[in-house]
Amino acid sequence: MGLIRCQNGHMFSERRYGNICPYCNIDTAKKENKQEIIQENMNIETNLLYQEVEPVCGWLVCIEGTRVGKDYKIKSGKNFIGRADDMDIQIIGDNHIASRNHAIVVYDPKKKNNVLLPGDSSGIAYLNGEPAYMPTELSAYDVIELGKSKFLFVPFCGEHFEWEDNE
Repeated sequence: MGLIRCQNGHMFSERRYGNICPYCNIDTAKKENKQEIIQENMNIETNLLYQEVEPVCGWLVCIEGTRVGKDYKIKSGKNFIGRADDMDIQIIGDNHIASRNHAIVVYDPKKKNNVLLPGDSSGIAYLNGEPAYMPTELSAYDVIELGKSKFLFVPFCGEHFEWEDNE
């Protein structure tokens, strides 16, 4: 690190001021070609536009454990729960939760219901204090226990609202 020059010709200490010129407030790390910046922003917006949005069908909200207050979105279909980054619902910080498929929450749009399924890991999921060995229908504000954490189930889709009804 030493002296650097902004596009207006001001010399300043990179160690003291970073990439921001203290005289004209220009970020010297930014691209100087405005057309390049505009094109990059357009590419980002286009990519965001084409990303498929998976509408929320409910939530799990951590009420006890390392992630208290964190919410996890439930989408239509199967939502695999675990610590791994390829899980639909990734819960980090509780090493007693299996890394993959500790449990599964399913929203079935045809039946308009939510079901808790046991995962295929060695971890046990509990529903309102009872072990969930079989698929069990979820009700609003049920408590799901995974590892050392507890989650409140909050439905969104179902009897009163369905995404297909609003298309």
